[in-house]
Amino acid sequence: MRILQVITSLEMGGAETLVVNLIPRLRALGHTVDLCVFNGTETPLMQRLRSMCPEVKIYSLGRGVYNPVYILKLAKIMRGYDIVHTHNSSPQLFVALASLYNTTRLVSTEHNTSNRKRNWKWYRPIESWMYGRYDHVICISEIAEEKLREYMGGEWLVNSSNKYKRITTINNGIDVGVISEAVPCKNLLELKGNRKSILMVAGFRKQKNQDTIIRALKLLDQNKFEIWFAGLGERMEVVRRLAVSLGVDKCVRFLGLRTDIPNVLRAADIIVMSSHWEGLSLSNVEGMSAHRPFIASDVNGLREVTKGYGLLFPHEDAKVLADEINHLSSDEAYYNEIAERCYNRALEFDINRMVSGYSFVYNDVISNGRR
Repeated sequence: MRILQVITSLEMGGAETLVVNLIPRLRALGHTVDLCVFNGTETPLMQRLRSMCPEVKIYSLGRGVYNPVYILKLAKIMRGYDIVHTHNSSPQLFVALASLYNTTRLVSTEHNTSNRKRNWKWYRPIESWMYGRYDHVICISEIAEEKLREYMGGEWLVNSSNKYKRITTINNGIDVGVISEAVPCKNLLELKGNRKSILMVAGFRKQKNQDTIIRALKLLDQNKFEIWFAGLGERMEVVRRLAVSLGVDKCVRFLGLRTDIPNVLRAADIIVMSSHWEGLSLSNVEGMSAHRPFIASDVNGLREVTKGYGLLFPHEDAKVLADEINHLSSDEAYYNEIAERCYNRALEFDINRMVSGYSFVYNDVISNGRR
């Protein structure tokens, strides 16, 4: 089967990491899998994909995201594939439009429980038409599926309808062994010295909430703790300024874009994901794979994976977050118990389960395509 994955870029992020991990594994099953990126800027993730799969063809449409010219480019490229699989908003829409010019089967992955477009009532008919062009929509968590169905309404909520059957959940997956067996980053171990390190791996986007971790640090003993942020993004300077304004900037390290995330995770003492919302965060499951305690905001997409295994703190509640960090650092038995529970939970999201699910969907769409 010839499969084309389409995404905005290969900047660091959950959807981007999923695509890079998915492609070589689908190829190992005997499929031909290529990639199309709207913004073809060279990134560490793109270099990683090239090194793992030098035979993969990477189509770069340009340097922007919402360029209407991409629709015509996509229509031409898509003709050479049996399945076109989209990720992120602009590829979802542009591929749907390009599909008017060919009969290629379409699959999409919904990575979030919410986005700003769902607040635009005028845009809902466009998205209803768009999703209607897809043979199958994969949601990365049950809550993501629930929220998508609620948003779409109508036939998407009726069990007996064809539209209802086009949406299913396949949980995101990661290679747990790669992280759990990684060697801790020696440089970071040396930098932190006797301090406990609290790590968040995520882009600095509106969806994420690094601010609460900064506020929690203000409530902690800064001789004992420091914060590591791995990632880049539009809000990084806002977070940096907040750290300065609260007088904790000397205990905050901005690690930038890292290609050695498993080693960074293993060097940390406590891993946190502070967000306003999620679909199913790969960083969540990655953090749980590192044999470290994982703490997350009690929000959609994080709650479902973390509850009963890792620790949850109320959305934007820096005081509760600080209290949990103090408890973990002062009680070794509690620390080890939470770390072990997190690791066992991560095993439920091993990437091999995800790849099998995706392959099943592709085969089903080819055999019983409904569009």
